[in-house]
Amino acid sequence: MASSLLTLLDDIATVLDDVSVMTKVAARKTAGVLGDDLALNAQQVTGVQADRELPVVWAVAKGSARNKLILVPGALAISTWLPWLVTPLLMAGGLFLCYEGFEKVLHKLVHRGRDDAAKSARTAALAAADVDPVAFERDKVRGAVRTDLILSAEIIAISLGTVAGQPFATQLGVLAGISALVTAGVYGLVAGIVKLDDAGLALTHRASAFAQAAGRAILRAAPWLMKGLAVVGTAAMFLVGGGIIAHGIHDVATWIEEAATGLGALPTVGTVLGAIVPTLVNAAVGVVAGGLAVAVVSGVRRLRTGRRAAPTG
Repeated sequence: MASSLLTLLDDIATVLDDVSVMTKVAARKTAGVLGDDLALNAQQVTGVQADRELPVVWAVAKGSARNKLILVPGALAISTWLPWLVTPLLMAGGLFLCYEGFEKVLHKLVHRGRDDAAKSARTAALAAADVDPVAFERDKVRGAVRTDLILSAEIIAISLGTVAGQPFATQLGVLAGISALVTAGVYGLVAGIVKLDDAGLALTHRASAFAQAAGRAILRAAPWLMKGLAVVGTAAMFLVGGGIIAHGIHDVATWIEEAATGLGALPTVGTVLGAIVPTLVNAAVGVVAGGLAVAVVSGVRRLRTGRRAAPTG
C-alpha cells in the first residue's frame, strides 16, 4: 500500500516537473503573441472614462478566460484524435503572426497621416454629447474579446506544438498553465499600464519634491511605453512566427542548425554569432513570409473587388 502511494506520488511529481519545463518552453515561444496581446489590449481601453478603465479590463479578462475554456479542450481534442493536424496549425499560426506583423509595419508606413486624422475624429466623436457611454464601453469590450480570441488561438496553437507527443496529462497541464498565466499576466499588466497616468498624476500632487518629479517622469514615459510595447510586440511576431515557419520546413531548420554550429566553433566571436545569426535568420524568414502573405491576401481582395465592380451581362 505504502509503495503504491509512493509510486503514485513519484508519477505525479514527474508529470508536474514535465509540465513546468514544457510550460517555460511554451512561454518563450509565445513571447511574440504575448507582446502583441499586451499592446493591443492596453490600446483597447483608449477613450474609456478613467473610472471605468479597470472594470473594462476586468470584463475583457473574463471574456479571455471564456475563450480559453473553449480553445484548450479543442486543442486537446485535435492532439488526441487528429495529431497530424498539429504541425499545419502551428505553421498557420506562425504565418498569421508574420502576416499581422508585416501588415502593421506596412500600415504604419503608408497610412500614418490617415491614422492621425482618424484618431482626431474618434476624439471629437467621444466628446460629443450624443455618445452613449454604456454602448461605447460594451462595443470596446466586445472588440477586445474578439481580438483576444484570435491571439489566444495563436498562443494555444504554439503551446500545443510544444507539447505534441507528450502524455495527455502533460498537455493538459501545460495548456491550462499557459492559459492561466497569460490571462492573469497580460490583463494584470494591462490594468497597471492603463493606470500609469493616474498614478503619475497622483504623485504630482504630493508634497514631496521627489514624488512630484517621479510623477512627471511617469506621465512623460507612459506614451513611450505604449509605443515601445507595440514595437517590441511587432518585432517579436516576426521572430516567433519566422522561427515556427523555419523549424517547420526541414531543410531550412537543418541549415540554420548547421550554420549556428559552424559559427559557434569560430574563435572569440563564435558564441555570439552562433546565438545571433539564427535569430536574424528567423526574423528574415518572418519578414519574407509576412510580405508574401500580405501580397497574396491583397491580390485576392483586389480580385474580389474587381469581380464585384465588373458589369454583368
